[in-house]
Amino acid sequence: MAALRAAVPVLALLGLCLGPAAAATPLVIWHGMGDSCCNPVSMGYIQKLVQKKIPGIYVLSLKIGSNMIQDMENSFFMNVNDQVSEVCSQLATDPHLKGGYSAMGFSQGGQFLRAVAQRCPSPPMLNLISIGGQHQGVYGFPRCPGESSHVCDWIRKTLDLGAYTKAVQEHLVQAEYWHDPLKEEDYRKNSIFLADINQERGINETYKKNLMALKKFVMVKFLNDTMVDPPISEWFGFYKSGQAKETIPLQETSLYKEDRLGLQEMDKAGKLVFLGVKGDHLHFSEEWFDSTILPFLQ
Repeated sequence: MAALRAAVPVLALLGLCLGPAAAATPLVIWHGMGDSCCNPVSMGYIQKLVQKKIPGIYVLSLKIGSNMIQDMENSFFMNVNDQVSEVCSQLATDPHLKGGYSAMGFSQGGQFLRAVAQRCPSPPMLNLISIGGQHQGVYGFPRCPGESSHVCDWIRKTLDLGAYTKAVQEHLVQAEYWHDPLKEEDYRKNSIFLADINQERGINETYKKNLMALKKFVMVKFLNDTMVDPPISEWFGFYKSGQAKETIPLQETSLYKEDRLGLQEMDKAGKLVFLGVKGDHLHFSEEWFDSTILPFLQ
């Protein structure tokens, strides 16, 4: 007992010397198409899972709108540039994030968070984890999640009729990352979101500088994806220009070869991480998430 009492001041002194345990880096999550911030079987589940595995972590699951219904609807119909601007405002005014944060985007949330990294460096995004994000866009809409299937039928018809018309671009989210390899010039000229963040109309050095500031850019591709066309877009690859059959990896694209976003330099520095997971779009196990994704958050 006397020995324990004698040890207490020493332990207290060690605590003063070592200081409090470092707080976990905050995490910002952005959901995908047809989902919402707080769905208990999707983003709500992920948020609780991360908080359980990393005690004390602050997790912000982004909500675009005043409620879950608006948030879901905005994933289809709110101009992506406006969504990104709103998110940048949310992050800039959140005191928990002022020292920096990691970001994790699911499906289209992956490329939307990349736009945040490129356009809004304050507070700083430290790591970006894109889970099924379509960074070179999509050219095809095989199916939609759950109850949104009827919406997707309408979206397909709209995209077929005129993805690059001004009205469709400004009011249909999926048109804003529609990438037609048979109409590259139309895409570069009229895409109001993806062509901009992918530097298709010129080099914005600020975009490049901000993206290169990431410590890690992790891209997860679903190896049996039936929802994203082409699935290699999840690793920043795409169809070879002028046709829609042969795909090429990121390293063979002009975006990489010309290093318009700094991805080549990031790749050589070990900042790009390409992960594959067996399963269809956004289908993964808790075990895989724990062993593969959590280490990037700790």
